[in-house]
Parts: sequence; C-alpha cells; structure tokens
Amino acid sequence: MNHIHPTAVTDPGAKIDPSVKIGPYAVIGPDVVLGAGTTVGAHAVIEYTHMGRDNRIMPGAFVGTPPQDLKYAGEHTILVMGDKNTVRECVTLNRGTAAHGETRIGSGCLFMAYSHVAHDCIIGDGVILVNSVGVAGHVEIGDFSVVGGLVGIHQYVRIGRFCMLGGGSMIGKDIPPFCNCQGDRATLRGLNLLGMRRAGLPRETVQSIKDAYKTLFLSGSRLEEAVAEVKSTAHAKEVLEMLGFIERSRRGIMRPATGAASEEEVTV
Repeated sequence: MNHIHPTAVTDPGAKIDPSVKIGPYAVIGPDVVLGAGTTVGAHAVIEYTHMGRDNRIMPGAFVGTPPQDLKYAGEHTILVMGDKNTVRECVTLNRGTAAHGETRIGSGCLFMAYSHVAHDCIIGDGVILVNSVGVAGHVEIGDFSVVGGLVGIHQYVRIGRFCMLGGGSMIGKDIPPFCNCQGDRATLRGLNLLGMRRAGLPRETVQSIKDAYKTLFLSGSRLEEAVAEVKSTAHAKEVLEMLGFIERSRRGIMRPATGAASEEEVTV
C-alpha cells in the first residue's frame, strides 16, 4: 500500500488493490472497491463505487457521490464501473437511487472534463462523453456511442449502440442504434456510417441498415407500418436490433426534421 499518498484519506473498509495509486488529498470513502492498476488523482473523491482494473480517475473527479434527486433519502446505493475507463477532471458520476439501486458504467469509456452522469443510468462499453455533457437520471447509452460537447439528455431517454450526438444537441426522445442526430430539439441526421466502418461492420450489413433507415424514416409511412414492412424482410441482426429498440420505446423515437432528411444522408 505504499502507492497511497500520505495526505490521502481512505475509509478502513475500502478494498484497494496493492497496485492502486492514490494521489494527494484524494478521499476514498465507504463501500469502495478499486481494482488492480487503477490510479486516482489529487483531490478526487470516490465513495460507494465498485470498479474494475486499470481505471484512471483524474484530479478533482467525483465518483459515486449522492444522486441529485430530491427523493433520495440516503439509501445505500452504489456505482458499478468496469475496466479501463478514463474519468477526466471535474467529472461527476452519481450513484443510484432506491429506484434501481445502482448506476452502471461499462468498460473502455471516456468521460471528458465537466461531464455528468446522473443516478440510475446505464452506460455501455466504449462510450465517449465530450466536455460538459449532461446526462439526466435513468438514461441508457449503448456501446460505442459518442456524445458531443454540451449535449443535454433528458431523463429516461434511451440511446442505441454506435450513435453520434452532435455538439450542443438537446435530446428528448430515444435514438435508434447506428444513427446521427443534431440540433435543439435534436432530430435524426442520417446514419453513423463512420462509426459502423470503424467497428468493422460488413458492407452488406451497412447496406441493410441504410435500407431499413430509408423505409423507417424517409418513406413517409407511419412508423408502425414502416416497422412492420422492414420486419417482414429483415435478416441482419443489426436491423432486428433497430426494430426491437423502436418497439420498446416509451418516450417516443426521434425522427428527421420535416423536409430536412434526404436520401443523401444515408447514401453518402
């Protein structure tokens, strides 16, 4: 335990791997598990958090702190985090409330400075939150989605895998997997083709997603009818994923702006 700075404060019940490095004036509070290879910067605060290996918590970050929810009455809840996440300066990651008991973060995520994840959120693997993103309570963000700077996401919104949210967007509805969005209030702006290429999706799969997007959002059909049409011929699991996501939506699905979406958005 010689990697802990003498000015750091650690709760006697915290489970800290001997390889963990903790910087000056950091505070490790109750019910904390820090996996091997993790580093904690100066003045960071971590409490009620169970994290895996090789996480980097930068100076001044606040991890597992109480939810900003007026209904929260001090119940024992936690934040669960995977491996190899980077939490930059002044990030706030709140633990859960009695509603779900935990906030859950995957592995390989990057939370840039001043981004915020509220209580009871579920963040997938490889997610990037750019500076000053605000994620409200109970939000779900799928694997490898990128949330641009200054984006605000309304509570209970669901965001699918491989989505790209343009900077400054205000997100009030669910965003299907593989889609781009932009604006206040945000609308769909086509597909995240770059993200799909980087992920190595086969060309045939990408084409199937393009065809589904055109039918779902550019055909002029009612969404329920378009879903049924796509489902009748869909074989790619990614297209079925989009359809399932849409069918499970409670807040409603984000659409292209009227007259703004064009076929070019998904063919370029």
